[in-house]
Amino acid sequence: MRDNDLFQLALGITSPWFVASSGFDADKKRLDIQLDFKSGSRFDCPECKTAGCPVHDTVKKTWRHLDFFQHQAFLTARVPRITCTKCGVRLVTVPWARPNSGFTLLFEGFAMALAIHLPIAVAAERFLKITDKRLWRIVFHYVRAAVARMDLSGVTRVCIDETAAKRGHDYITLVVDIDGRRVVFVADGRSADTVRQFADHLEDRGGDASRIKQACIDMSPAFISGVTENLTEAEMTFDRFHVMKLLGDAVDDVRRAEVKARPELKGTRYVWTKNAPNLTAKQTSMLDTLSSTNLKTARAWRMRLTFQDIYAQPARAWGELFFDKWISWAKRSRLEPMKAVARTMEKHREGILAWFDSRISNGLIEGINSLVQAAKAKARGYRNSETLKAVTYMVAGKLDLKLPT
Repeated sequence: MRDNDLFQLALGITSPWFVASSGFDADKKRLDIQLDFKSGSRFDCPECKTAGCPVHDTVKKTWRHLDFFQHQAFLTARVPRITCTKCGVRLVTVPWARPNSGFTLLFEGFAMALAIHLPIAVAAERFLKITDKRLWRIVFHYVRAAVARMDLSGVTRVCIDETAAKRGHDYITLVVDIDGRRVVFVADGRSADTVRQFADHLEDRGGDASRIKQACIDMSPAFISGVTENLTEAEMTFDRFHVMKLLGDAVDDVRRAEVKARPELKGTRYVWTKNAPNLTAKQTSMLDTLSSTNLKTARAWRMRLTFQDIYAQPARAWGELFFDKWISWAKRSRLEPMKAVARTMEKHREGILAWFDSRISNGLIEGINSLVQAAKAKARGYRNSETLKAVTYMVAGKLDLKLPT
């Protein structure tokens, strides 16, 4: 079998295309394969699909292909421009590459497989021998196409939360389909408008904002407003992890005010705000000693633990009774941070107690945040939010990327 025939079989090239020649440069570690089409061939119009259009002229193009062992391989072809009676002169689409790409479909499929599992810079420079910018262009194409194909018709329960895009106050908002356990929307910022954008995104992909029956969010006015205005049928559940974080922050505010007079509190922040199973042996010993004292911080800590017990109540009626008694206790505590957090809790009473009916929290989205931040850390950050959004969809969106094989 001749080399050209072998390459034609390996590449899956079919009529009217054929391998015209090939050349290998050992010094440059490069294999070049020349493709051509049979004289007199006619092609379909890439726009209107009219069949049998005659060739007007040709344009020479080259694409990077999968490596031939350790050597880079390239395909070069005269690509016809056809004359269509409806569309005019148009460049045909070749079967081995997508339009406006300098890579073959098989190369792009391999590149995406690497990008899913490796930091982009590592996949690009170490394995593909291309710049990371070129790999990002491949990633953006396949991710955007997959997001456009999403079927969101069955989404009825969502979690909404933000994650840091970079240091400072730059955030992206994530919307997670609770039942599908997947990210279905990522947007810049964390405003009420991001919820409106999600509603539009949902409608464009077969979903219906009126079919969203439950939404788990934090107590930020922006998300509350966004859900109220755009997910009009959704019952809001305020995420229990955010509720407990507010309490932890209040306990720490008490500690910071008291530490000036009680130096034994210095360096004990996490002793009071972590849950017991997450404490080190040293922290546990320190907590055992300090919690039995008359410290204001110890009182605030006991209030935090007591509030946590609300979620252990067997039914909503018990939870409501427990909640109301805790609010009364906190307001009489003479600890300003605890009084302030009690007023916040009272204002958001229905959304906090809605947990007894929905039993949903942002625990799932927090796990996804961890995946996103881990990917960001491995890559030592991303240049902009577009790259972070693409990676978020890749690692947590369960996308059907329809990669070439």
